[in-house]
Amino acid sequence: MTSSAQTLSPTEPAAYAKGGPVLLIAALGVVFGDIGTSPLYAFKETLNPDHGVPLTPDAVLGLLSLVFWGLTFVVTLKYVVFVLRADHDGEGGILALQALARNAVAGPATRPWVWQMVGLLGLVGAAMFYGDCLITPAISVLSAVEGLEVQAHGLKPFVIPITIAILVGLFWVQRKGTGVVGKVFGPVMLLWFAVLAAAGLWQVLQQPQVLAALDPRHAIGFLVSHRAQSLAVLGAVFLAFTGGEALYADMGHFGARPIRLAWLFIAMPGLVLNYFGQGALVLANPAAIDNPFFRLFPAWGVLPMVVLAAMATVIASQAVISGAFSLTTQAMRMGYLPRMRVVQTSGESIGQVYVPVVNWLLMAGVLLLVLGFRTSSALSAAYGIAVSITMVTTTLLAGVVAYRLWRWNRVAVVVGVLAFAVIDITFVVANSLKVFDGGWLTLAVAVLVMVLFTTWAKGRRLGLEAAAAQSMPLEPFVESLAANMPHRVRGTAVCLNSDADAVPHALLHNLKHNQVLHEQVIVLRVLACHTPRVDARQRIEARSLGHGVWVVTARHGFMERPDVPEFIRILAYQQGLACESMSTSYFVSRASLGDKPLPGMNPVRRALFGWLQRNAGRASDYFEIPGNRLVELGQRT
Repeated sequence: MTSSAQTLSPTEPAAYAKGGPVLLIAALGVVFGDIGTSPLYAFKETLNPDHGVPLTPDAVLGLLSLVFWGLTFVVTLKYVVFVLRADHDGEGGILALQALARNAVAGPATRPWVWQMVGLLGLVGAAMFYGDCLITPAISVLSAVEGLEVQAHGLKPFVIPITIAILVGLFWVQRKGTGVVGKVFGPVMLLWFAVLAAAGLWQVLQQPQVLAALDPRHAIGFLVSHRAQSLAVLGAVFLAFTGGEALYADMGHFGARPIRLAWLFIAMPGLVLNYFGQGALVLANPAAIDNPFFRLFPAWGVLPMVVLAAMATVIASQAVISGAFSLTTQAMRMGYLPRMRVVQTSGESIGQVYVPVVNWLLMAGVLLLVLGFRTSSALSAAYGIAVSITMVTTTLLAGVVAYRLWRWNRVAVVVGVLAFAVIDITFVVANSLKVFDGGWLTLAVAVLVMVLFTTWAKGRRLGLEAAAAQSMPLEPFVESLAANMPHRVRGTAVCLNSDADAVPHALLHNLKHNQVLHEQVIVLRVLACHTPRVDARQRIEARSLGHGVWVVTARHGFMERPDVPEFIRILAYQQGLACESMSTSYFVSRASLGDKPLPGMNPVRRALFGWLQRNAGRASDYFEIPGNRLVELGQRT
């Protein structure tokens, strides 16, 4: 458990400790793309005349003060100081936090509703992330390309086509993986933050009175004097914090220390200087309100900045897309989504995966958003509500971990969680004003994902319970075979089953139709654990039932691939078994719904579960089983 900015989780790679500046710059390229591109549109939206706030020096200082103290409180104190401590074997993210919180409340004295509530909070946060995945690529790339309008207003008709071309190219190259492109992400983002800081600093030096916004009284005074408009303005201010959750979500790639250092010494100073520079520019030239970010640069520098901004927004979009792939993979392995085809794009990093279905669905959704909203200002109305709800769930789950797992003082935890939650809920309320202007879209996506999560998890549980009620105990079955042993054939049969003590359906059908039994039979249960990784010593648990029959449980974490052939190789090494790959066959059952209704599931959700079940990925892909060694048999539940 990461206990401070100076310590590492025991499970974090040693490279975290000695990667130094290289790892810090790499973290810039992955973690800070989203929040790092917020200056393109965030401050501009706080000054939007539609909010009804007059453009006065006091208003500008008040808005800057809200942005600065929001970054300090929400991102620095909450995420960098507090939430980054909650690593789960070195991993971060909402599902890792959910698993950590569940471990914290687990125990015989825990009431069932507490366990269920913790699980629900994690699923809500994960579902909201998918809504955010649609908005981030669209608003980021569109806001960067809109800089062309500053260079020449006649270029406006080309903004949408160029944006679409960039986004299509981005989603098209996902199949190639991000390993090669990722090598340049860090230096590009380092250049980006340096340019942000330099451009902002120049304007601050011209208008040093803007530094008065560091006084929080300007933020409080703005909210008091503009009470009627405060919620609408806070919804725009929140745009400066979107991407803050990525600091925790991507912790598993780099560890907490590089992320903390990159934020405190590179990202936050660059962002603050740029926001203050935009404020200084507006104070000196109110006409710059139309696009204060690109107005920071001289005419000759606008086009290069459009190119650099486009690169930065592609990096921000890439981080979100990769996050969607990673979250989908985690959800599959935790039993919240059916099997999908997952392509490993790197032989070195397990975190670099490509999920084709998710990629093309995201691309379709993002392109529809660009074509429907057409400007970053219009898209900003749809942005924020999903992220703010995710932040609420993160606060509550982190509070559970702090109190139950870390044993922090109850009063301190309650006070801290209440302080963070009040801020988070205030932003949820502020962003709720945008629901009818476009925020409904991300909520609809989140609700759809939530329905998929809960339907698959419940349907799978009910199906397993129904199968267990009809199953035969394994040990008596093996003894009955010994009394009248069928013909034995050479080789090994690996029969995958969800219950290690029951006879696999595939084994029964093989005996019934082929009337043979392999000389070596392994009944294998693959168990997904609520931890990122499983210790090698606990991965395989095996016992012999005699007559060449073995019962094996193989465990894997939600960040690990369930590689069944590898499990069998480990078993053969540990137990001294002869399991040649070319003489080993893998038997799996492909379940499908029968005509009987599932108890506790209405017809609509039952139909949805059936559709998900029929379209689930092949077991050979998910379990890394060679297609020429797989025998798949049907099973109706």
